Amino acid sequence: MSASDEMVDGRGRIRPHWQGLIGALADLAGDGPGGDGLADPLAGGLAGDGLAERARRLDAGFIADGVGSLLPGAEAAWRCDPVPLPISGAEFATLSAGLIQRATLIEAVLADIYGPQALIAEGLVPPALVYANPGFLRPCRATVADPGGAVAPDRHGGALMGCYAADLVRGADGGWQVMTDRTSRAAGFGLVLENRRQIARAMPESLRAAPPRPLRPFYDVWQDSLTRAAPNGRDHPAVALLTPGTRHPFWFEHLLLARELGCALVEGGDLTIRHGLLYLKTLAGLQPVDVLLRRMDGRRMDPVEFGQTGQRGVPGLMDAARHGRLRIVNDPGTGVMEAPGWAAVLPGLAPRLLGAPLLLPQVPAVVLSDPAEARRVLADIAEAPARWLLRPLLDGSATVTDPATLDLAARADFAARVEANPGDWIATRAPGGSVAPTVVAGRLQPRTVQLRMFLVQDGVGWRCMPGGLARVLGEGELMGGRLPRSGLAKDVWVLTEDRSDIRGPSAGTGRAVAIRRTAGDLPSRTADNLFWLGRYVERLEGKARLLKLGVARVARGAPSPREVADLSALTRCLVAARLVAAEDAPSGAGPAALVSAIGRAAREAGPLARLGEEILRLTEATRDRLTGEMYATFSHPLRAAMARLHAARGLDALEAALGEVLRYSAAVAGTAAENMVRGGGYLFLDLGRRVERASATCLGLAEALKEPPARQETALRLALELCDSVITYRSRYLTTLQPSPVLDLVLADPSNPRGVAFQCNEIRARLAAISNGSEAELVRAAGALQAEAEAIAAGLVDLPDQATAAAALPDRLEALRAAIGALSDRVTRRYFALLPAVQTIGSPLDPDEDEAPLVGAA
Repeated sequence: MSASDEMVDGRGRIRPHWQGLIGALADLAGDGPGGDGLADPLAGGLAGDGLAERARRLDAGFIADGVGSLLPGAEAAWRCDPVPLPISGAEFATLSAGLIQRATLIEAVLADIYGPQALIAEGLVPPALVYANPGFLRPCRATVADPGGAVAPDRHGGALMGCYAADLVRGADGGWQVMTDRTSRAAGFGLVLENRRQIARAMPESLRAAPPRPLRPFYDVWQDSLTRAAPNGRDHPAVALLTPGTRHPFWFEHLLLARELGCALVEGGDLTIRHGLLYLKTLAGLQPVDVLLRRMDGRRMDPVEFGQTGQRGVPGLMDAARHGRLRIVNDPGTGVMEAPGWAAVLPGLAPRLLGAPLLLPQVPAVVLSDPAEARRVLADIAEAPARWLLRPLLDGSATVTDPATLDLAARADFAARVEANPGDWIATRAPGGSVAPTVVAGRLQPRTVQLRMFLVQDGVGWRCMPGGLARVLGEGELMGGRLPRSGLAKDVWVLTEDRSDIRGPSAGTGRAVAIRRTAGDLPSRTADNLFWLGRYVERLEGKARLLKLGVARVARGAPSPREVADLSALTRCLVAARLVAAEDAPSGAGPAALVSAIGRAAREAGPLARLGEEILRLTEATRDRLTGEMYATFSHPLRAAMARLHAARGLDALEAALGEVLRYSAAVAGTAAENMVRGGGYLFLDLGRRVERASATCLGLAEALKEPPARQETALRLALELCDSVITYRSRYLTTLQPSPVLDLVLADPSNPRGVAFQCNEIRARLAAISNGSEAELVRAAGALQAEAEAIAAGLVDLPDQATAAAALPDRLEALRAAIGALSDRVTRRYFALLPAVQTIGSPLDPDEDEAPLVGAA
């Protein structure tokens, strides 16, 4: 069946609503609107270096913002084609009316199957389509009748669906047909925003030539409806978006959506039920949550009700919703309508429930439980396999099977499986589909597209987004199914008209919001992640500095006796930092083993690479607390530095790459200091840095000072290098190296940002600010650490043999380091102990095939 063309009509002419866009593309490529390129647009006449460059710019924008590479080593996510898919205002009006009617119908069916179930009793809905459906969640069914005798369809007084999406394709007659419904937690709401933003940056000429309707009013309406959906009657209800976490393939979309809707981004571990109410766990205590916009599979929402194991859900969540204390959007049971089998049922339900047939037709479908239909489809599979697409009856995430793509043996095997259990399958007519011009290898080529449209409840009825997401199908990719993990999309433009009706949300009527300047509204999980982000960035810097010192020493060639002692002291520090092994220490054969060990530590799979991966993971986990500039500073330079480090060959290249890592750490510290409000996020990030630096400095000094008194000059020189304090010491004392002034600078000097006392003083200040003075014991403990660091340095001032005294300090420094670690543990117990998991490097994600299937997600 031939596909229709979105841009060119049957007579080879550009459709009217494409003309402005095509003119802009032609100008961009240097081929004016009247040029020969318009006669055959898909032959490549409109493509050129300009359009290819815009495509590259779009790809770079997605990668820079994290859409293309959310996690180190992750598969590239969504890309956007520079050529959008325009829709005329008249066609959008038809689509909008049909989808609003369809959403209304699905809501009525949901109300029935989770209520009186009259449709099953009347024989209009097959019982197996409900009871055998994995999306039908029995705990969601309402059981309380109202005074009129009808069963209330929803436990919290509103619609079961608050948002909805539908996948559409062009039928053989050129009209749009619905292929699948997304009623649970449809993906794409956030991708649409990112597509439009990136297109506006990379292709501003297109927006001026064919201006689309703005998307912002749609999200304003959604935000307002979520706020008004709160069941508790609060003046300023709290809305949170529940995400499965940073490893989910659509995490970035969840982040975008939470920002656009102005709600908190939370995971299951951030929430708890107390006294029948849902709360967010923050540093300041429990904060109530009234509305939960879920991006998690409904079956994982509440392990008590649905029997799912793991730590993603919130025990007692459904009980809170059932008693009207929480609104969940969409209701966890709405996934029942995503079963492909509804395609054969919904057209017949429309006259019964709405009094009219569907305005927007369904792709024709037949359930093979009917023997006659099964025989007809099986015959077609053998003789005309291109007529049908087959899917499991109840699995909305299953891959579509096109018999025409199978060889004879595979087709026969598939037909035998269907024949063995025909009632488990549904067959849909293979749609004609449509193609749209797409930039491929710098040229415009026709590619098949599938349209996804989005709707939300505005409190009165359904509102259709004036735009959408057009998925470009790759070679061999089939229509239907969920959005895959990655792919190419087009931004869908509903063209602006002079009389277009742009409606925003109603004006707010609540009381004025009270001013708040607290550090305690940070979720505990986020505080934990920021604390460890600070620690790992500082740990990366400390290890990179040690390796850089090692490279500088082994590169000097034949060492002098003093340099041999110097290298021996540094090797102890490298071993203590777990960068090299004890057997790698220089021997009579020279430092060859140490050189190899330093190279291994800096390469892929070494400790620096593992730290880099953890920093990137935590940057993603805290991204909702970082501006775009901060995220770029925290992530992109690190990826570049790690790539250069792993590619370094030779000591000079390795030393330069390690210097780049040190500059990255300095950039993170400076960006945080200048761009983060001095609230909970900054306080915990900086607290982590200070704890790690104090601990590492104590460890380095203890190892450096393990030299006999006669060689303490070597230890003192290394101590200054470890603390990056050589220039400061030289400016104060010229070239004289003595234990007392050196240890005063690196331990007790309150003005040295590399000194231990400085770190302890900052730790004390951060703990005081975080607790607002309420955690006096922690603050006093930090003060005691500062006093001990100062006392260690002060104890050497009047001693006649300072070298011997300095050589005796390692035990005391190690005890100070242990005390710093104990304080860190106390901070963890005080602020992070409610979290379900501890921080570990490289901890695997619990697989969740339903949340992130390999061939279809959301």
